Amino acid sequence: MAKAVAARGSGEFALAIDAMGGDHAPESVLDGLELAAERHPQARFLLVGDEARLGALLARRPRAAKACSLRHAPESIPGDMKPTAALRVRGSSMRGAIDAVANGEASGVVSAGNTGALMALAKIVVKTLPEIDRPALAAIGPSARGDVVMLDLGANVQCDARNLVEFAVMGDAFARAVLGLTEPTLGLLNVGSEELKGDERVRQAAETLRDSHIGANFRGFVEGHDIAAGTVDVIVTDGFTGNVALKTGEGALKLMRDLLRQVFTSSIPARVGYLLARPALDRLREWMDPRRYNGAVLIGLNGVVVKSHGGTDGVGFAHAVDVAMDMVTHRFNERIQEGLARLSETTPRVAATPR
Repeated sequence: MAKAVAARGSGEFALAIDAMGGDHAPESVLDGLELAAERHPQARFLLVGDEARLGALLARRPRAAKACSLRHAPESIPGDMKPTAALRVRGSSMRGAIDAVANGEASGVVSAGNTGALMALAKIVVKTLPEIDRPALAAIGPSARGDVVMLDLGANVQCDARNLVEFAVMGDAFARAVLGLTEPTLGLLNVGSEELKGDERVRQAAETLRDSHIGANFRGFVEGHDIAAGTVDVIVTDGFTGNVALKTGEGALKLMRDLLRQVFTSSIPARVGYLLARPALDRLREWMDPRRYNGAVLIGLNGVVVKSHGGTDGVGFAHAVDVAMDMVTHRFNERIQEGLARLSETTPRVAATPR
């Protein structure tokens, strides 16, 4: 197997992969890459982790072995390690993968490892784009009208109007690159849809967005129920509210699955009803499969950074790789910079709120 060539700034690899991050790594990571290599036959991946262990596993996954070059990293970041401690572990697989992006060897990184550590390392090593005040965590979820993008989901607990406007521009670029939408609609999450609702920062952000180059697609304020309804393609909010909404939605989906299981196992007629309804329930299960939506993205950085769920399997990890590949292929960061440039041309720069 060919070893990775340390060519600083060569852009040799599409993605760097943290092979040792995640609850079921490295097996789940390599299972995902076996699927991803089939979907992206021209892509090259830099696989960072325990060389001896990975070499043996790759031997049983021919497509991944052909697509990957291996770089040894003697350590890994535990799931319970604090971000400050993770910054000091320079020999970790996560740090090696992120360094490859910072050095220009890879266009992006995918990791199923410690979320806090990944965010801290990415911000410090990869750094934010010059025009971005703060990066945001974005993800895709299901709605009644199709997929919906939501950000921020926890990277920034406190946000001002300037941050919300930047999130909207980044969310617009994300929906275009990953969902393939030509004119994605956007909304600011608020306690009501009326213009006078919400605090000053939300109202100021809305005013700026209405006057911006994406104003034609801005639908104003949306409420919590609009997330599942798919009222807009992109939901913009601060990290505190976004994370609460995300966890609430995950809990609601789990409750629905548990209730359906109870209903269809409660009696013999219910079991017969399950057999009759099984084809429709299988389609519902596939549509709501969390693996389809695996891959939260830390956007606003000098490279693509995708966080896979730590407990996912190979199918879920492959979806995270798909998200990262879409962003790389469709020049995601360039779209953000173009959007911010147009924003500055059409509207005055939103001042940051003193904290």
